[in-house]
Amino acid sequence: MSRELKYLSKKVVAGTLNRRDFLGRASALGVSAAFAGTLLSDAAHAQTPNRGGTLKVGIQGGASTDSLDPALAANATATQVIRLWGEPLVELAFDGGLQNRVAEEFSASDDARIWTFKIRSGIEFSNGKTVTAEDVLETFDRHAGEDTKSGALGILRGIKDMKAEGDKFVVELETPNADLPYLMADYHLIVQPGGGKDDPAAAIGTGPYTMETSEMGVRFVGKKNPNHWDPDMGYADSVELIVINDDTARVAALQSGQVHMINRVPPKVAGLVSRGPGVEVRSTSGPGHYVFIMHCNTAPFDNNDLRLALKYAMNREEMVEKILFGYGSVGNDSPINASYPLFSNDIEQRMYDPEKAAFHFKKSGHEGPVLLRTSDNSFPSAPDAAALFQETASKAGIELEIKREPNDGYWSEVWNKQPFCTSYWGGRPTQDQMFSTAYLSSADWNDTRFFNDDFDKMLMGARAELDNAKRKEIYRDMSVLLRDEGGLICPMFNDFIDATSDKVAGWQEISGGFDLMNFYAPMKMWLAA
Repeated sequence: MSRELKYLSKKVVAGTLNRRDFLGRASALGVSAAFAGTLLSDAAHAQTPNRGGTLKVGIQGGASTDSLDPALAANATATQVIRLWGEPLVELAFDGGLQNRVAEEFSASDDARIWTFKIRSGIEFSNGKTVTAEDVLETFDRHAGEDTKSGALGILRGIKDMKAEGDKFVVELETPNADLPYLMADYHLIVQPGGGKDDPAAAIGTGPYTMETSEMGVRFVGKKNPNHWDPDMGYADSVELIVINDDTARVAALQSGQVHMINRVPPKVAGLVSRGPGVEVRSTSGPGHYVFIMHCNTAPFDNNDLRLALKYAMNREEMVEKILFGYGSVGNDSPINASYPLFSNDIEQRMYDPEKAAFHFKKSGHEGPVLLRTSDNSFPSAPDAAALFQETASKAGIELEIKREPNDGYWSEVWNKQPFCTSYWGGRPTQDQMFSTAYLSSADWNDTRFFNDDFDKMLMGARAELDNAKRKEIYRDMSVLLRDEGGLICPMFNDFIDATSDKVAGWQEISGGFDLMNFYAPMKMWLAA
């Protein structure tokens, strides 16, 4: 029995067997969960990663309009590229906690208003320059500046003062915030020499790779960074990212051996792909959500009755069944689900109700069709989801006009610009970060143009409240306010569905984050022997 479990535990570490199935097998053999966990831990420490070779990734989301500037990263490809060459102060750990990156430790004052991050001793940028606290200060100053277009702007609004003191970066907040370190893990906040002010797209950072080739929307190649400080990351000599936005082509690239891993396996084919030889499908639940977003300050969506009409015209259960094929859960027009630590499960679920939809539509006074823009690049099968929405809305007398936009340029020309479109959010580790990034009035990525003073005040109040029970109640009220007055239609939370070939090993399950092990799979996995 032990021999079999030891063998299976090695398969888990190698990434060819998932943890859930392993624990199920252990239980069937009468082995306790604690002992099974010990076997997994022993196997993980015993396995030595292979080094060398080129690891290839097929990734969805890239466009010719992308940039290497971390401040502008807005899709999966841009985020994955950033992970190759750069690092923030801290990062989300696989268990949902935090791990230190450019900062080797951090601490807070008793009231959580002043936070100090000690910069890792001797850490260097890929150009050989030693990282200093001044570099960190300049990085944050660039992202927080009045003219910035950084996606991290919303989470930096609560900072009163920043300074560099020797090897320490000190942040003083307007109000206490126990979640501040999680905000520092935002993927836009990559530490750059001089803050990246001279050349934000230079791709000089402290990550495990340097960028040798950068063809926007096509292909990226990273070569091993000789100055990288962490021996437990970056096992391959090089990583090649191939942008493959077409779902069928991306899956075919993995099956044919063109790439070693892919993100966003379409849910409708995930079961079939998992039965193929030499391929493992990896499904992970989390905070990611597929959405339909309306600009609350733009006609006709500046009318809350029209927004409510569209929300009641959405059949969420059907979306999960026909778009996610069960690889996800029903949403409730809020970006927060059970993956968040302070989630409230007692908020009434909004249901499909054609009669209520018709009532609010008539009350809105709107006449004629409502234009919805969509693209496969917004989320997998988004045009199909739009067609389903069109069908259910028609039963309420609401005519949706669907305009299918080109994949290339969707994130620069449609998202956050057009008043009604399909979109995608990967979620964030905490409620504060999700709300601050996308719903705070001052957030640059407030893609629903939700400007609500009461919401902003509650967010600031939650930051200052160190009692988790009270913070949970505030977050509940914020979710209800968004559900009832916001421009977000959130029908479903998607599982992350990735897939890897048996030519690579080292897959690890994560709690939270994004696709492909929070986009660390190319750096934490290796080519199998």
